[in-house]
Amino acid sequence: MRGRIAAVLIAVALGMTPTAPTMSAHHSFAAFNITTEKTITGTVKQVDWTNPHTWIWVEVTNTQGGVDTFGFEGMSPNYLARRGWSKSTLKPGDKISVTFRPMKDGSNGGMFMNAKRPTGEVLTMTGLPIDR
Repeated sequence: MRGRIAAVLIAVALGMTPTAPTMSAHHSFAAFNITTEKTITGTVKQVDWTNPHTWIWVEVTNTQGGVDTFGFEGMSPNYLARRGWSKSTLKPGDKISVTFRPMKDGSNGGMFMNAKRPTGEVLTMTGLPIDR
């Protein structure tokens, strides 16, 4: 009987642990349409160099002449630093074209794939770490 009670208590405790559902969903691509790539051109508004994911905010001129802000989720600062990125790789005011996987809900933003500077330099978040 004690073994059965202990098993039930453990099961309840695990089911009530707040991190249990979020751990499996944390790295989900469910919000992004991973079968589609889009590209927009704009100006970097802000870069959030924070864990667990970086965010790049880009202002894009819309068809009415106004400005829309797009948010792009990227890899962690640690991951990017090992691939040569730093806090100053992209700065407010930089002009870039961003290729991304769009949000399924149609909101402005998505999963960052790469960015191209006017010089032609392509910044990507994937690839092998840089040997130091």
